[in-house]
Amino acid sequence: MFYTYILYSETISRYYIGSTQDVDERLHRHNNNHSKSTKDKGPWKLVTSFTFETRAEAMKHERKIKKRGAGRFLKDIDLDG
Repeated sequence: MFYTYILYSETISRYYIGSTQDVDERLHRHNNNHSKSTKDKGPWKLVTSFTFETRAEAMKHERKIKKRGAGRFLKDIDLDG
């Protein structure tokens, strides 16, 4: 399985969108400054993630979210349902 995920940092009031095979490990790496783009900007919290069968599908969804903008994308979906 592959995942597209959205993280949020209250420190900088920004979202981060990515894709991975292991969301928990990836979040751990973001919060321990192992990612250049999120280094020293955390702590990061997982907002939501989406599951896909293939890496290509996960990356396609990641690009879709980035194009729309995480904030606007999240307003359009129901995270509670």
